[in-house]
Amino acid sequence: MSFDISKMRNIGISAHIDSGKTTLSERILFYCDKIHAIHEVRGKDGVGAVMDNMELERERGITIQSASTQVKWKDCVINVIDTPGHVDFTVEVERSLRVLDGAILVLCSVGGVQSQSITVDRQLKRYHVPRIAFVNKCDRIGANPFKVRMQLREKLNLNAYLVQIPIGLEDKLEGIVDLISMKALYFDGDNGENVRVAEIPAHLATEAKKYREELVEAASMFDDGLMESLLEGSETEEQVIAAIRKGTLAEQFVPVFLGSAYKNKGIQPMIDGVLRYLPDPTEVKNFALDLDKNEEQVELVCNEGKPCVALGFKLEDGQYGQLTYVRIYQGALKKGEELYNTRARKKFKIGRLVRMNSANMEDIGEGVPGDIVALFGVDCASGDTFCGGKLNYAMSSMFVPEPVISLAIDAKDKKSSDQLAKALNRFTKEDPTFQTYVDPESNQTIIKGMGELHLEVYIERMKREYKCEVETGQPQVAYRESITQQANFNYTHKKQTGGSGQYGRVAGFMEPLEGKDYEFVDAIKGASIPNEFIPSCDKGFKQALAKGSLIGFPIVGVKCTINDGQSHPVDSSDIAFQLAAIGAFREAYAKAKPVILEPVMKVSVEGPTEFQGNIFAVINQRRGIISASAEEGSFSRVDAEVPLSEMFGFSTVLRSLTQGKAEFSMEFLKYAKVTNSISEELIAAYQEKRRAEQR
Repeated sequence: MSFDISKMRNIGISAHIDSGKTTLSERILFYCDKIHAIHEVRGKDGVGAVMDNMELERERGITIQSASTQVKWKDCVINVIDTPGHVDFTVEVERSLRVLDGAILVLCSVGGVQSQSITVDRQLKRYHVPRIAFVNKCDRIGANPFKVRMQLREKLNLNAYLVQIPIGLEDKLEGIVDLISMKALYFDGDNGENVRVAEIPAHLATEAKKYREELVEAASMFDDGLMESLLEGSETEEQVIAAIRKGTLAEQFVPVFLGSAYKNKGIQPMIDGVLRYLPDPTEVKNFALDLDKNEEQVELVCNEGKPCVALGFKLEDGQYGQLTYVRIYQGALKKGEELYNTRARKKFKIGRLVRMNSANMEDIGEGVPGDIVALFGVDCASGDTFCGGKLNYAMSSMFVPEPVISLAIDAKDKKSSDQLAKALNRFTKEDPTFQTYVDPESNQTIIKGMGELHLEVYIERMKREYKCEVETGQPQVAYRESITQQANFNYTHKKQTGGSGQYGRVAGFMEPLEGKDYEFVDAIKGASIPNEFIPSCDKGFKQALAKGSLIGFPIVGVKCTINDGQSHPVDSSDIAFQLAAIGAFREAYAKAKPVILEPVMKVSVEGPTEFQGNIFAVINQRRGIISASAEEGSFSRVDAEVPLSEMFGFSTVLRSLTQGKAEFSMEFLKYAKVTNSISEELIAAYQEKRRAEQR
């Protein structure tokens, strides 16, 4: 075989906002000789970080789209994906984790485990991705990597142990002590490129010995050989490394590295840690579903000789056409080869195969098993599986969270209108959490996303990339309607106007349903409604659920049971029973004490303790319920449940109240009943709108 797969790593860099992910990836590229100069994230030097290739990313100093590149370190190849930290771009993290084998969880040595770190950790656990931790920013005032290690255990429930301790902290950070080799490492040269190995400073010898014993003891739980050697006092470096690797791959151990990406300290040993402790593609089990055998689970083999199975996990519409990022799970991808898209049921030929290095690409002839490459000009959707040979497999899809915020959008002129359609078509294809539809009532184009920043970025991209000037309306919250008590229905639909008529009677009851949107129960006895019309009743109820009578939003949490009815030998039909079910639903809905539900968000606010009172006040003003608060040194964190309708403009208010020092993240939690006063306002506004439409 031309390439040794055990010398490949597919890793992602995940973390909370501003923990230094992109700065870290910039240093990895530099030390692996991928780039020849280091640039900073916010692009103060007019260049910006390599992995932030979008102009907007460089201006805002945030990562919006995950970027992929490949580097070589020693004799290994590493595919690196830099993912966004902002919760609004969470799907970028989801789709990257779906195809990665390992991850670097970056934490700030001052902030520690923050709200988004918890979300990222949950995503890593969902996809069973082994990780190493890197405590960054050890040069900052208030840096405490020992505290961060404890937070990893307490907050994330991870079995985390330091494999290094710092030599000095804050502005006195000089280097690190490697607890495995028991040597001090210093990073000399203009950019820390020369790693100098020395003896451990005398004042740190006792501390280093204590932490090494702790580390080796924890690692020995994964290797009986190491445990025996430990009892005899003859353990070797190789044994310790092998035991840590075993625990890390089993997701039961997290080695913690330290350093400062900005000050170029501690990066090279961490890259060594990627090779030592994170899995190669052959050590990860991946499964596909065989569509020809009733979706039977099949394990994929990372072998070049097998038929190809690859997953298109991300789409990008660049200046040269559609680019599809692909992870190869089995077999190899060769230029000119024919593949089969199992969702679209279409065959296509690989015309151009490229390797992405952030925005730059290089043409390649072949992609090996386990590799991440990109295809050009393939018509497909995000999450499609491509198979070679006669295989008809599908990879399980990734988790896509539901969008929670919507905005009415309108083009300013005819030219912009054409461009808007193109932009929306591209963005919805690229990003499953960005959705668009035309509201049948108002005829407005509505865009939906994960948060204000998410939609703001797309509107800005429409202006820049498509020269499309748009006007936006107040975001609309996705309310729901539901019922609070049981109600009976007995409805007859009759229509007799020449020719064949329509007749159907449906009787039964509806009741509130927990945990599900809708359930239909057929309790008919004695065929009072013929079997062929039962699905028509179900269909009618589903149609009625689409729009409630209070404010015109979908109805959820309803169980409809039919237990009686009547049909006519001539006049009964599918449509008659659909209309009868719709009439029955509306009749009972009015009696079932309907209520309006609103989306409630889980909000985490972090900021200096001195502003804690302000944070409490602003959450209370917005009908929020505080669920937890914690103080850690000079920082405090407040967790709350706040209705989404109250969260518009929250970031601006929060910044002004905390001198720009606090930040928040939010994600959808649940639907809950709105207060009576707001319910009355919403109903009045809906009725006024309907009257205006009828005039």
